[in-house]
Amino acid sequence: MTATAVLTARALLLDMDGTLVNSDASVERVWRRWAERHGLDGDEVMKVVHGRQGYASMALLLPDRPMEQNHADNARMLAEETSDTEGVVEIPGARAFLASLHGLPHALVTSADVALSTARMAAAGLEQPEVRVTAESVGASKPDPEGFLKGAAELGVAPADCVVFEDSGAGIAAGRAAGMRVVGIGPRAGFHDPDAVVRDLTQVRVERGEDGTILLHITDAGHTG
Repeated sequence: MTATAVLTARALLLDMDGTLVNSDASVERVWRRWAERHGLDGDEVMKVVHGRQGYASMALLLPDRPMEQNHADNARMLAEETSDTEGVVEIPGARAFLASLHGLPHALVTSADVALSTARMAAAGLEQPEVRVTAESVGASKPDPEGFLKGAAELGVAPADCVVFEDSGAGIAAGRAAGMRVVGIGPRAGFHDPDAVVRDLTQVRVERGEDGTILLHITDAGHTG
């Protein structure tokens, strides 16, 4: 079903990879090499890794491996991903979307660490939001809601008044668990029951309400609920 929707919020919480930045080429290269090193099927690995911190993906893919080893392996993977920005570009509409949020409460909530998020946002030519919740800021990876709840708290906005922008199943589940509405971005999102889903950020227009609210005009949105 397609429709035009208007969502009202007091703050927006934005994922990075797949939402603001298309880093799929880099993610594919790095994680397929990791899969080969561990004798795993690359296609199956790619079904797991989007939206999660690396150590959490590894725990699902190698359940018998000690978590300390996953954390150490994740540190190496983060360094590898940070140095591999070839093909990293903005999601269509991301630059204009971020510009429209100047002066409005919003935060980046990403499973990447500071170095990786800085490298990818720069490679895509995007300005970083002032408020950022990165891997270093949380003790649990998406689909745990900790990151989104922390973002809302830092902005001083109740979770129910936040709208999350996400592309992955893990991220959408985290937004839901945080008690927030979710706008899904891109082809992966529609399988995970967000409140609305769009192809990219060209289909979202931001309007500032007179009472300080944020009005999100979502064009040709697919509503899954």
